[in-house]
Amino acid sequence: MTYAPPLHAAPDDEKAPDFDVIVVGAGNAASCAALAAREAGARTVLMLEAAPEAEAGGNSTYTAGAMRVVYDGIDDLRQLVPDVPDDLVAITDFGSYGASAFFDDMFRMTQFRTDPELVEILVLNSLPTLRWMREQGVRFQLSFGRQAFKVDGRFRFWGGLACEVWGGGPGLVEMLHAACRKGGIEIRYSTPAVDLVRDDGGVKGVVVRTATGRRSIRARSVVLACGGFESNAEMRARYLGPDWDLAKVRGTRFNMGDGIRMALEAGAMPCGHWSGAHAVGWDRDAPPYGDLAVGDNYQKHSYPFGIMVNANGERFVDEGADFRNYTYAKYGHEVLRQPGMFAWQVFDAKVVPMLRDEYRIREVTKVTANSLEELAGKLDGVDPRRFLETVRAYNAAVRTSVPFNPTVKDGRGTDGLAVPKSNWANTIDQAPFEAYAVTCGVTFTFGGVKVSERGEVMDRAGRPIPGLYSAGEMVGGIFYHNYPGGTGLTSGAVFGKLAGEHAGQHALSLQAA
Repeated sequence: MTYAPPLHAAPDDEKAPDFDVIVVGAGNAASCAALAAREAGARTVLMLEAAPEAEAGGNSTYTAGAMRVVYDGIDDLRQLVPDVPDDLVAITDFGSYGASAFFDDMFRMTQFRTDPELVEILVLNSLPTLRWMREQGVRFQLSFGRQAFKVDGRFRFWGGLACEVWGGGPGLVEMLHAACRKGGIEIRYSTPAVDLVRDDGGVKGVVVRTATGRRSIRARSVVLACGGFESNAEMRARYLGPDWDLAKVRGTRFNMGDGIRMALEAGAMPCGHWSGAHAVGWDRDAPPYGDLAVGDNYQKHSYPFGIMVNANGERFVDEGADFRNYTYAKYGHEVLRQPGMFAWQVFDAKVVPMLRDEYRIREVTKVTANSLEELAGKLDGVDPRRFLETVRAYNAAVRTSVPFNPTVKDGRGTDGLAVPKSNWANTIDQAPFEAYAVTCGVTFTFGGVKVSERGEVMDRAGRPIPGLYSAGEMVGGIFYHNYPGGTGLTSGAVFGKLAGEHAGQHALSLQAA
């Protein structure tokens, strides 16, 4: 990043601002910021979206919609999903996910690097923020399809995730944009922000690029909520390291890091894990960027029930180290590090019925076989001899005396392997066999800018930059190394609402001055 002097001086201060608040971005965090700013009293709020309307919403549109939230049983969940039928409740163990568990997961996943003040805001505001989203018109549902298994006649939730948005990411963006339009918030599509308008007194607006050229739009407050740099191959290679430029991008092609660049050029403090990213196992033959027709279904997340092998025919991770929710966001990086940057996930007939829905789509790189020898010959790019040796050694090491239970870390692991499998180990010996080719799919980057507990962007001296706020992927200091599943949307909503509230209040204070 370069720290350039202001490229655009603020217009004449005598001229009234065009808007009270401008929000750069149009995804979950940006929409929550715009709604919160309007609710805080901002009379005129504008959202700027770089993408055309058909691709609007940033990475939020490409998610499955899971949202990690603190809850104490079904009564809390019914605040979000009030129409859960009693007969379903009677056969379901929803468990609970308290604040302490959320804190533990965040600190454990980030190797105790997450910012304590920010994570406290995230955790304690998770349920109130989702309740607020429901008031705005967002509908939720319980995650039976992805986060519950039926064991002994009862559904049991696992992994701390019980709630998701109705209609996934596309549904979330559609509902939030409907709420914005209802609240009189203007959304301009195909209008990327390229610079901040600023002077010594702070940020005064944004410069946008339109079909007729660049123009400045004045505002009393600006919220940057336009994603990280995951779509930018040059920045991925520069910050994440070698071969990251070759990774697939799970989501939008528009998150090019412009919001981070603009903030840093305005003097913002860089913050967070700039060489880290959320990256998952993604179909090997998926397109370079996300495809809204397929959505999140290029992901392949049932690996805890099988094994993953690389081009050498060898396992390289503990597929059962933890619940999928706590490993999937880092295992994409592990796949990227393998020869050829790919792996095959292998399953036998015992577990195939348990595979997630994304394994059943038409756009999938899959092979099937009636014997392991036949399968070995079909795994493109894999050493067949070594693959068979790996499977035989793995099968012999499985603790078959330990019962298999997918709703808990069951301890059904392996003995004596160089790469152990800690839980959910099943022998691979029952035909037909299935295997799925995956590579690395980048979701979002962890590096960003430092924000205060009010969502203000902080400068390099630790002072708020007047009039500038940030939310969503741009907030640095929350995620390091890894990520508890479903936290991204929750974080975007919590910090979007926070930034929007204070941006609206700042605009009102300037108006009253």
